[in-house]
Amino acid sequence: MDILNSKIFGENLTVTPLLVFHGLFGMLDNWGSFGKDLGEYLPVHLIDLRNHGRSFHSESMSHDDLADDIAGYMDHYGIQKAHVLGHSLGGKAVMQFALKYQERVDKLIVVDISPKAYPPHHQGIIKALETVDLNTVGSRGEVETVLSQYIPEKSTIQFLAKNLYWDDNKKLNWRFNLKTLSEKYNEFVSNAVKFGVFEGDSLFIAGAKSNYILPQDEYGIKQQFPKAKIVTVKNAGHWVQAENPVDFANVVKEFLDLH
Repeated sequence: MDILNSKIFGENLTVTPLLVFHGLFGMLDNWGSFGKDLGEYLPVHLIDLRNHGRSFHSESMSHDDLADDIAGYMDHYGIQKAHVLGHSLGGKAVMQFALKYQERVDKLIVVDISPKAYPPHHQGIIKALETVDLNTVGSRGEVETVLSQYIPEKSTIQFLAKNLYWDDNKKLNWRFNLKTLSEKYNEFVSNAVKFGVFEGDSLFIAGAKSNYILPQDEYGIKQQFPKAKIVTVKNAGHWVQAENPVDFANVVKEFLDLH
């Protein structure tokens, strides 16, 4: 079985570890400063989801696949039970994992996503990425120029460009598997997390300026995660951990009793 790529902070600490999963088109590097900070208190595994970062590529990309990958990762590292945190697509992954592997989750943290199905809303980004001709571009700047014709937000362009690297043929390439992510998009974004109930402690963190978790979503969240606590972080949109890192880290520390 392929094991997900990760970077571990606080490896020598002997308390329950925290596994952290990024969102769509992200990678573990996006979480570096958070990992370093919390690695003072507990082992923190920053992990690349399949088809992202330096993890393996696959033609399959369902919520079940993502949940099974987490179980396989824990087996590989001999982790019986962990706290799991996921942002956006990573949030869907950890929810599915908690529902499928209840006994392996200590505390669940879901960042700016609910278990419901979302309408497709990344078509513009996927179209932009597919427009980049990796055979002809010679620099990151050229790629960013192509992306800027479709994507107005500079921060989004920079976020995507972090995935560029020079491959063995001296060509720019994406770390994520664009083919599978675009083909299977509806399967992992436009599908709800499968129904089930996780009885453990759960924290849902919403960005005050984001519309991913709405007041009316609380009922659906509580149906599957009855102990869920929903906390809104001010001055933050969908990328809560990047836009207000201090308040975000404090909310997580409080929930995990790290002081």
